[in-house]
Amino acid sequence: MDFLRKTPLEKLQLEYKKLLSEAHKLSKVDRKKSDQKMAEANEVLKQNR
Repeated sequence: MDFLRKTPLEKLQLEYKKLLSEAHKLSKVDRKKSDQKMAEANEVLKQNR
């Protein structure tokens, strides 16, 4: 079952995609919260490198 486990990189990529999706949804409602989600996504992206 080891082949089904996600690597730390894959986990970060999934987190990044999730945050971007949330930011996009929030951009239609609350720009400030959307910007906060984008900042979180950028932090995850920095960890990814």
